[in-house]
Amino acid sequence: MSGTEDKTVAEARRAIAAREQGYREQALKMYPWVCGRCTREFTRANLSQLTVHHRDHNHDNNPPDGSNWELLCLYCHDHEHAKYVHQDGNATITTRDEGPAPATHKPFAALQGLLKKPG
Repeated sequence: MSGTEDKTVAEARRAIAAREQGYREQALKMYPWVCGRCTREFTRANLSQLTVHHRDHNHDNNPPDGSNWELLCLYCHDHEHAKYVHQDGNATITTRDEGPAPATHKPFAALQGLLKKPG
């Protein structure tokens, strides 16, 4: 190999090592390639559609044991982030266990009185 080829190969190996240090690559080595919500399975051909979701939504929280990560397909990942409700510029998280807030408006409350015939 020439000097240029050696440099190119060495650079490629460094890039691979750097990628392996990233949380996505760590999670892909740690967990099966299955969406944690819909259980869709992934192969190398469609692996780009599998994302790493941070359970606490803090992308700086990357423990080496992967306890803050779960693999989700693009659709389930989008759905998970759609649970954020923005109020007054502050994001709040609704968990899977919480349902929507109960309705308080009663549109037919006065209907009985309106249906009564006078007299």
